[in-house]
Amino acid sequence: MENFPFHDGSIYDMLDTRHTDTRPDVNHSLQMHSSLVRRLSQERELEGHQGCVNAISWNSKGSLLISGSDDTHINVWSYSSRKLLHSIETGHSANVFCTKFVPETSDELVVSGAGDAEVRLFNLSRFSGRGLDDNAITPSALYQCHTRRVKKLAVEVGNPHVVWSASEDGTLRQHDFRQGSSCPPAGSSHQECRNILLDLRCGAKRSLADPPKQTLSLKSCDISSTRPHLLLVGGSDAFARLYDRRMLPPLTSCQKRMSPPPCVNYFCPMHLSEHGRSSLHLTHVTFSPNGEEVLLSYSGEHVYLMDVNHAGGRAMRYTVGDASKIMSFTPTLNGLELQPPIHDFLQTNIRVRGEVATGLGKCRMLVEIARNSLEEGKHPYYGIEACNEVLEGHLSGIGPMLRHECLCIRAALLLKRKWKNDAQMAIRDCYNARRIDSSSFRAHLYMSEALEQLCKYKEALDFAIAAQCLDPSNSVMAEKVENIKKHIAAAETEKNNKANDGGARSEPRTGRVLSLSDIIYRSEANSDASQDGPRSEREDSDYDEEVEVDFHTSVPGDEGRDVEANFLHGSLNVRIHRRGDSARETVDANGSSGSPSSSSQNDRIPYQPETVIDMKQRYVGHCNVGTDIKQASFLGQRGDYIASGSDDGRWFIWEKQTGRLIKMLLGDEAVVNCVQCHPFDCVVATSGIDNTIKIWTPSASVPSIVSGGAAGPDTADVLEAMESNQRKLSRNREHSLSYELLERFHMHEFSEGSLRPFECAQS
Repeated sequence: MENFPFHDGSIYDMLDTRHTDTRPDVNHSLQMHSSLVRRLSQERELEGHQGCVNAISWNSKGSLLISGSDDTHINVWSYSSRKLLHSIETGHSANVFCTKFVPETSDELVVSGAGDAEVRLFNLSRFSGRGLDDNAITPSALYQCHTRRVKKLAVEVGNPHVVWSASEDGTLRQHDFRQGSSCPPAGSSHQECRNILLDLRCGAKRSLADPPKQTLSLKSCDISSTRPHLLLVGGSDAFARLYDRRMLPPLTSCQKRMSPPPCVNYFCPMHLSEHGRSSLHLTHVTFSPNGEEVLLSYSGEHVYLMDVNHAGGRAMRYTVGDASKIMSFTPTLNGLELQPPIHDFLQTNIRVRGEVATGLGKCRMLVEIARNSLEEGKHPYYGIEACNEVLEGHLSGIGPMLRHECLCIRAALLLKRKWKNDAQMAIRDCYNARRIDSSSFRAHLYMSEALEQLCKYKEALDFAIAAQCLDPSNSVMAEKVENIKKHIAAAETEKNNKANDGGARSEPRTGRVLSLSDIIYRSEANSDASQDGPRSEREDSDYDEEVEVDFHTSVPGDEGRDVEANFLHGSLNVRIHRRGDSARETVDANGSSGSPSSSSQNDRIPYQPETVIDMKQRYVGHCNVGTDIKQASFLGQRGDYIASGSDDGRWFIWEKQTGRLIKMLLGDEAVVNCVQCHPFDCVVATSGIDNTIKIWTPSASVPSIVSGGAAGPDTADVLEAMESNQRKLSRNREHSLSYELLERFHMHEFSEGSLRPFECAQS
């Protein structure tokens, strides 16, 4: 909504006061000011790769850009001339997924990680005197100790000697150039690389309540630039983990799987912590420029912002049971707080009081806009944006009654919009509204509707009855209560019928029937086992015994949805029947197989689930399903804006504080994966499935919001694009996995350890 003012003020006022403003970050505020962000448009397209560009990164000075591609080349580009300086034939035998400049080396050392599980170091000074076509150089260091794809590299500011690599084999390794320039291939008889900093091969959790058992296939890692001892990792479950490197055990080898070390913090939105869906995982994690926040991007989900909470106690924490607590009816609420604390900033200063009064009038106007959006049947997007502006941008300046009103309106709009997890967000709003007014009819009504959308009919009935008690004369509520009771009765009948049918049609097969989720989860957890040691040592493999595979597909009609032609519409049902005895299966289900040697002792100790840091903001509109390398990034040195690529070929920019969508720019013919902001200038580089890199600068002739300047899409196109993305997200990631699994059956590729996480076709 273009009438909303921005929170960074007028750029003209900032320029006028720049010479008198003593704040050290005043120039940082100008780098990605809203007036510049609104003028972003594509300035240049860098050509030089022959495959998807999977990684881009700036050097510390911003004078060079490095890129890695499916063509196994690393390219180095000049920022000033926008020209290709070097193209390195890396020698990798698979896609390059990550590449970095090594700090404090005069930008001469660069490092790469690839799908061949190797990490390679190159010295650019060896190109001195060569032509651009003479691009084959021997790596200065070659590390072959990973057993699966290397998905992310991390470097430490000021450290020219060490690089860290995160791999899908469940380990994060620390490579010190001073200790050796090579290591033998994984699985060789002489391999004893003691460089594992994090062993998470028994570290993945299916839900918060479950102890870690399976391999955490690492997808991303980052080191804080302000506190470099802090290390953030994310992978094949819903939880990002923060570690203090000073508290980690000494480096180890891969000969023996270790129990996961304790971490400083877990990060996960509360509504995802008990999901238990194996395909839910992170594709990118990163620190904010000041190190106070982290950003998480999920496959099949949205982008979320969390506080690091290293000291101030600002972050919202929860533990097992809190998610169900907010969905359970209790007459009196206490304890759990789902909003950040409101800091008391009101002072006796007359100017501050005047600003509060002005802000309060603006908030009332925005609430009225949201109310009209709800009552007049407009698209809920606009009303939700207005409520976000009030609740996220002006929370400290509004009273409890206006906050309650805004929470109830936003909950109703979220339930009307029905984008992915909107019902979960509505539950949060209703819970907080009930904390303000425990007798709020609307809070109980909308909570009941949200629970209905989640098919939690028993909990919905409790809130519907409570709402009916608050307004006994409301005939609509009486009808609603009866409808929910019918849903409950129908669900019970269906459950009983399935139980009866299942008993009558049971087949004389031994072992447990695995779902597609189980197949993907367990294969991802164990497909690297073949490279951890000889077959006789792989007692933890779920595929040591012969399996039978039955599958069928159903391909319904398009149902009028605008989707890509290369997507399979339908479902794939796969059953794997184990021919081993049921006792072995029971052992596997309990997780004892494949655990570290100390697991027998640990099993006697009741598992104590961790406390987790909850989200403080959500960014929606894009789609992250098709690739496992999609990034979400902070823009600028202050990180006031959030950016992410998307499966629809666009990239999105949101205002960090409010979650408000600011820009939606077309950046690729298929998928945008990488978004990296220049260290100092208002310049952004993006890449994806195309063979090129796009450079974006504030060069549009006309400033605009949610468009690309004068040539950008109009609002109707924006809403249509976001609705299409939400439909893709709601079709569940299992759909894409089913397509890949079917293809592998056709290619006779369903063999032990062959199932891998779904990537884009080129990545």
